[in-house]
Amino acid sequence: MPPEDKEVLQTLAVLGREFSLGLVQRVTRKLDDELERMLSRLQAGEFIYEQAAASGVEYTFKHALTQEVGYSALLLERRKLLHERAGDALESMFGEQLDDHLEELAHHYSRSDNAAKAVEYLSRAGQQALQRSAYTDAIRSLNSAKDLVRRIPECPQRFQTEVLLQLALARALTPLESRGGPEVKRAYTRARELCERLGDPPELFPTLLGLWAVHLLRGELGKARELAQELALRAHNMQDPAGLLYAQVALGETSFTTGELLSAREHLENAMSLCDRARHKTLTSSFMGVDVGVLCLSYMAPTLWHLGYPAQALNLINEGLKSAQELSDPFSVGFLLLFFALVHQCRREAVAAQKAAESMSALAVEYGFSQLSSFARVMRGWARAEQGYMEEGIEQMQEGLTATRRVEVEVRRPRDLSLLAGAYIEAGCLEDALAALTEALAIVNEEENRGYEPEIHRLTGELLLKQNDSNAGEAESCFERAIEVARKQSAKSWELRATTSLARLLVKQARRDEARTMLAEIYNWFTEGFDTADLKDAKALLDELSR
Repeated sequence: MPPEDKEVLQTLAVLGREFSLGLVQRVTRKLDDELERMLSRLQAGEFIYEQAAASGVEYTFKHALTQEVGYSALLLERRKLLHERAGDALESMFGEQLDDHLEELAHHYSRSDNAAKAVEYLSRAGQQALQRSAYTDAIRSLNSAKDLVRRIPECPQRFQTEVLLQLALARALTPLESRGGPEVKRAYTRARELCERLGDPPELFPTLLGLWAVHLLRGELGKARELAQELALRAHNMQDPAGLLYAQVALGETSFTTGELLSAREHLENAMSLCDRARHKTLTSSFMGVDVGVLCLSYMAPTLWHLGYPAQALNLINEGLKSAQELSDPFSVGFLLLFFALVHQCRREAVAAQKAAESMSALAVEYGFSQLSSFARVMRGWARAEQGYMEEGIEQMQEGLTATRRVEVEVRRPRDLSLLAGAYIEAGCLEDALAALTEALAIVNEEENRGYEPEIHRLTGELLLKQNDSNAGEAESCFERAIEVARKQSAKSWELRATTSLARLLVKQARRDEARTMLAEIYNWFTEGFDTADLKDAKALLDELSR
């Protein structure tokens, strides 16, 4: 083979298995007649063959091995030069449609010495993959860009580029790992370090918001509260409507988790009043990775149930589900389904909770959403146990708890343990129930994770009664403690449930008037939700006590 033909063959090997004539012309920089002769000789030698294409003439290597041999025969510096030429050629050919060729551009520049261009196109490819919910592809491109950015000399522009990469990577990792996972935490932590080197860049706010979510999901509520307060202060100082919106969401969800329900409702109502989905459409990508409207509705619905508004909670979560299904974002839909299942679980509607959990599980399997998958197992397990399938339900809840710990989501553990403990009590597994409740209460006291504290005390009382009738005095104290905590939190739904348990105990002790008075007081507070299991149980007991 003539040396000039060998040179062209090696150049073609750099361009890939298939390549257009226009690209070959720009990279080889040969005269048209000369190039045509060379390509004809390579065709005649059956190294390549020509094929028709919509964009004009294209060529393909007849055998992949030919391309591999030609590529490996190139000296490294020559190879890098040709890759950069290929990238430059693609830019000139597709200047108005670069988004259709990001992977090719990233491929060539990442194999050249032009690290800045490689990072640019890998980053754009990652963002594009995120937009179509191709999280694995996004992570691959963004990690490659993160590795290559180190080749760029340290300067403010490089730090700025890396901050954006880390934020995008955190968003891509979140659905697959969880917002509290180690890789997500590492990405946000690195982003904060870079922000500190840059001074006070705009990217600091979404970085702090991401760290807030990390600490919240990991159950580190003291740190989460500090970050939520810092977000609120920064947003206020900047007079940034988007920042104010997300700061209120952070304060609201943190307050809900710590059992400060009135504060939670106030912050979430503020967030909902600030939320304009059309105006804030881009916030999904730049902040949490979940549609902002879905966030607000998801957090508010269980808050309303805890406060004693089960009908409003259901209406709101139904509105949220309808809203989420109009989106082309599977993670936002899955996130909403998580809270949809939770609201039905709170209302003790096992069939509806199970359907939501199964929908969430299917979505999690399709897209690899590990956090949603673990929650779906717990919720489906609770629903199965509630419908009488105790062994199956308990096993699924145990699996879900193990999976949740594996993705380092600890914030839900007190609630999940209380659900498991309730099933253990019904199944007569009293030692297991005690272990679950002991662990749950320890987390409550150590981390101030108090949202489910009233129910933990109530279930402890029910467990004591199951163990031995002689425990009635201790059980009464547990029920009274549950009521006390519920009142402190304004958690009327928990107060009703605990008061019903206490009233049943008082009836057994021939203290019917006392039982009727306390139960009537909390029951009469309610103005809605009379079709829910808790209010039906209370009403049935009141009717019995009135006879």
